[in-house]
Amino acid sequence: MLVFKFGGASVKSAEAIRNIVDILKRYQGEEIVVVVSAMGKTTNALERIIDHYANRKSEELKLEYRKLKEYHLEVVNGLFEDTSHLIYTAIEELFGDLGDRLAKDPTLNYDYDYDQMICYGELLSTTIISHFLNSSEVPTRWMDIRRSLKTSNTWREAKVDWELSTTLVNKNFAFNGERILITQGFLGSTINDLSTSLGREGSDYTAAILAYMLKADSVTIWKDVPGVLNADPKYFDDTILLEKLSYLDAIELAFFGTGVIHPKTIKPLQNKNINLHVKSFMDPDAPGTLVGNLSYNKLTPSFIFKMNQVLIRTSPLDFSFINENNLEEIFGILSKHGMKINMMQNSAISFKMIVNNDKRKLRLVTDELEEKYKVDYQTGLELVTIRYFDQSTIDRVMINKELIMEQRGVQNIELLIRDMG
Repeated sequence: MLVFKFGGASVKSAEAIRNIVDILKRYQGEEIVVVVSAMGKTTNALERIIDHYANRKSEELKLEYRKLKEYHLEVVNGLFEDTSHLIYTAIEELFGDLGDRLAKDPTLNYDYDYDQMICYGELLSTTIISHFLNSSEVPTRWMDIRRSLKTSNTWREAKVDWELSTTLVNKNFAFNGERILITQGFLGSTINDLSTSLGREGSDYTAAILAYMLKADSVTIWKDVPGVLNADPKYFDDTILLEKLSYLDAIELAFFGTGVIHPKTIKPLQNKNINLHVKSFMDPDAPGTLVGNLSYNKLTPSFIFKMNQVLIRTSPLDFSFINENNLEEIFGILSKHGMKINMMQNSAISFKMIVNNDKRKLRLVTDELEEKYKVDYQTGLELVTIRYFDQSTIDRVMINKELIMEQRGVQNIELLIRDMG
């Protein structure tokens, strides 16, 4: 049994979805669990809808809602000639359910509201693709992952209940004549059936969870790139395909922010020694990248760029030293508001941390920190991580850049820099 994951770019249009059918037909005779993300930029659109909902901006909300529905209907119209097909009723029902939620007043918990509405992106994409696969003579059963993957109620960063979920997944994800089971990435639910999400871009993680629980032969992530590259083509020319990666290197690259693999994906696969393939949905015959229990002398230097970073400096108001109690308090505030640190550094009287520029979370964190600490921050920074670095790789990224902070280890170097251009 195989697990495939298709991301937003691979399901963004009718043409892209037809390509999925072609890929699945290449694996005749294989039972496949297909994990699908929301279509295109749907999650971004839903996040805008949720923000308008929370801020009671009704006109902006209606506009975004209408645009999102029109986008999905455009894809459906490109796939189904029969306008009386059941898919049209299914789409109307899903948008009706979303509309009913948006008609209610927001709760006092933004993250809870987020999870109850963000799920519609994956519900819509899997419903459309499931209907199209069945109409294309690829027998498929649609699965609601929320009935099987049970989690904590840590909204937007839900923790998987591995024991309960394993039991439910093995019970529900049984093949009964169909060759394809299609389900949603990124989502789960509490034991009370309230929707949860596993963290942004978490569909890779879902695929790994299901592979672990179902003892799959392998996982394949289908992307719009040839595989894992040594740098993002948006920032680097002459990128190199990394044909093989050890579990350790894949975890390191994912942790520091390579966008190809979600950071939590590798560990469940490593625990069961399941290989991960990262392949191009535009060139299915190309080898892509293999991640597994592999060894090699040295990897090609890899560059990971995190743009729009914020450096936060904190120091005690009484000019005392930063100690363990201060750090515990600072980490507690960050955890409370769901803000993650990308790099940190401390001195005797200050603690510095680099975070993503999430304006809502940044405001909540700095407001609370300022009750006990002097806080200042600097925006517009870039964080570059180089794995297997040398001086030439450092020089390559420092052209027209000012170094703000550096952290180096044996194999990795992190450079916080500012554009001088």
